[in-house]
Amino acid sequence: MRVLLIEDDELLADGIARGLRHAGHVVERAADGRRADAWLAEREYDVVILDLGLPSLDGSEVLKRLRGRKQDMPVLVVSAREMLDERIRLLDLGADDYLVKPVAVAELEARIRALTRRGQGQSDPMLQLGNLDLDTAARRAWIGDQPLDLTAREWSALEFLALRANRIASKELVMQF
Repeated sequence: MRVLLIEDDELLADGIARGLRHAGHVVERAADGRRADAWLAEREYDVVILDLGLPSLDGSEVLKRLRGRKQDMPVLVVSAREMLDERIRLLDLGADDYLVKPVAVAELEARIRALTRRGQGQSDPMLQLGNLDLDTAARRAWIGDQPLDLTAREWSALEFLALRANRIASKELVMQF
């Protein structure tokens, strides 16, 4: 899964990115709002993790511009701003979920899975394609009754392709796994 992490705190971003990469995700990081906005205008991501207090362009403005371009990729706001009014404002601007820092990487991963399931019109973590079964929550796969022993990278590539069944995926995108 391709993730854009928009976070200016170097230490926090490194920890989140490392955890997500360990889980098999492809992570790109933008440390400021202008770069994030430019990347979002020209690239596709499966999910965006967005901090609000960014240099050069605030995260809420990045979100407004993203939604203004009618891009519907899931956005998970992760911010230290914990006021209820702020959370409501961001959700109303188009955020799909909101987490208050500090955040556990395991919870972040679970919310990413939930967002991508919803984005695929799939509330059930089980996915079936012919005789291939995938449990996206447990990150396991089977062909018939045979479990597949997959590395994190292999799982990510399989999940990426399975969630896009019957759609074209560019070679460049697939090669990132």
